Amino acid sequence: MARLIWTEPALADLEAIADCMALDKPDAAARYVQQVFAAVERLARFPKSGIRVPELPHLPYRQVVVPPCRIFYRLEEADVLIVFVMRGEQRLRASHWVERK
Repeated sequence: MARLIWTEPALADLEAIADCMALDKPDAAARYVQQVFAAVERLARFPKSGIRVPELPHLPYRQVVVPPCRIFYRLEEADVLIVFVMRGEQRLRASHWVERK
């Protein structure tokens, strides 16, 4: 079983998204965060179950989609490293990855 590691930037991303949701619907925001953690938790047993990131075909990143967000991760030996969370309607840019390596 793989070990899940959330990076600080990824946790901050998720927190910012949840904070925006909570402005209108605090209960829905809390449920959403639980859904994200449940989806990521499955990666411990099935680390390659996320799909490759279409915008980054030559990089070792995969993603799990929990609408409206994309959760990006990479495998490092026996670890699943969660590196980035973003809203799905945002455009993925190279600058997102420079600061997360």
